[in-house]
Amino acid sequence: MATSLPRWAWSQTLRQRHLFPLGVASGAPSADGFVLWTRLLGGPVPGIASAAHEGAPLTGPVTVQWQVADDEAFTRIVQSGQATAEPALGHSVHVEVTGLRPDRWYFYRFMHGDAVTPVARTRTVPAADALVARMRLAYASCQRWEQGHYAGYRHMAKDNPDLVLFLGDYIYEYAMPARPPATPLARTHTLRLAENLQDYRDRYALYKSDPHLQAMHRACPWVVSWDDHEVQNDYAGLFGTGSEASFLQRRQGGYQAFYENMPLRASALVSGLQGLGSNEAVRVHSRTSYGRLATFHMMDTRQFRDLEACRVPGERAGGAISNQTCPARADPKRTLLGTVQERWLDEGLAQDAAGERTRWSVLAQQTIFSQRNYKAAPEESFNPNTWDGYPAARQRVLDAMQAKAPRNAVFLGGDIHQNYVCQVHADFARPDSPVIASEFCGTSLSSASGVAQSTTDAIRAKNPHILLARSDQRGYVIADVTPTEWTTSLRVLDDVSKEASGVSTLARFVVNDRRPGTEQVG
Repeated sequence: MATSLPRWAWSQTLRQRHLFPLGVASGAPSADGFVLWTRLLGGPVPGIASAAHEGAPLTGPVTVQWQVADDEAFTRIVQSGQATAEPALGHSVHVEVTGLRPDRWYFYRFMHGDAVTPVARTRTVPAADALVARMRLAYASCQRWEQGHYAGYRHMAKDNPDLVLFLGDYIYEYAMPARPPATPLARTHTLRLAENLQDYRDRYALYKSDPHLQAMHRACPWVVSWDDHEVQNDYAGLFGTGSEASFLQRRQGGYQAFYENMPLRASALVSGLQGLGSNEAVRVHSRTSYGRLATFHMMDTRQFRDLEACRVPGERAGGAISNQTCPARADPKRTLLGTVQERWLDEGLAQDAAGERTRWSVLAQQTIFSQRNYKAAPEESFNPNTWDGYPAARQRVLDAMQAKAPRNAVFLGGDIHQNYVCQVHADFARPDSPVIASEFCGTSLSSASGVAQSTTDAIRAKNPHILLARSDQRGYVIADVTPTEWTTSLRVLDDVSKEASGVSTLARFVVNDRRPGTEQVG
């Protein structure tokens, strides 16, 4: 395991002009390629009062060169070309590289004139029929700028993962709070509440200016999804707060900015820029196979969901609900994924199970999947914004897992700013039903929890399938995967308010091949 950042991760450039202040990224890896991303910025980084102003803002299209090499010195260039950074896409670049060898590390960079990006590293995934000996996965979510530094990414880079999953809330749409919060903020910005495309572009530029986030993007490919704060807190599908017209305008701006700033394929823009107001505007759900070792089913639990049960359209989301206080919660027609995505997931699980092709089926999504009843049985009280607000939809996923029977299943989640480890039962309404999977819901990278540990302890005590619940720490998760074991390490920061914060392992859990459920080993 690496103990310090690799040399290439901090490579300096020659005569670099301030044209690539947002760094580079790679993503959507396949066995023969990946997507390379950058975004050009001619002026200062928005939102930082002290940002240096180098050059005038960009107006027209800009042509950049790109190179992919076997070595960090670029003596063996294997692919190269040029791409146009268009104003219509915020001067972002998405290069889809193909024709490479599977299961290999590569180096890449972008250039324009005397501006050259730092050297970055990415990789292809193993061939479809390869059962590799191991992989290391990292995943994170919820990185509100002002509530913490990104020390987690500094430590994640040292952990040297092969792949990063980002599970949502890459940005937060809020302006700085009008009143000082109870917990002092780690840093500040000057951006207003994001309401239009330029606002969201500025927010991504601010977040991507962080050196630790940039270094982690340079370290390996990412597979990305979104949650609510990429648009508006607690929005659901086509429904948000405020007027319908103003919300849909915000959603369209947030969706376009997400595509512009993430290493996504052009096919993610399902109907092009003109279709961003449609029901499916950007296809975020995706499937990434790591040979036969693992298949990552990245789900989208935000774009297609029904409005929360008993929530008034246009108003803010309410508090906890139950079937007694809100009978609509139990409506079997309600969905979190949408019917098309539910069918897509069902088909993916069937492919994994066919001939036990895939050793580990990974269901990665934005929030906690397992049930959390806030009251002691038989009373009920649930969070309507998680899968608990859509129990029939959750049961359809569980039924599909039982019907298709993939060899091993693991759920990953985020959103709630807390670490949860759970045994996933075939039916949460029947606590004696068999355990069919494990869940590792990671805490936030920097966003505050707002939930006292005593409250979390009480929830755990009322829900026996919850093995661990911690709301008081920020961090990320590492998973070491082999054909016989899945080992999860919950990595937590000493102090998220400090850029130099240390890190430790809160707990370690193991899932064994063909043995549903998990157990703590450290």
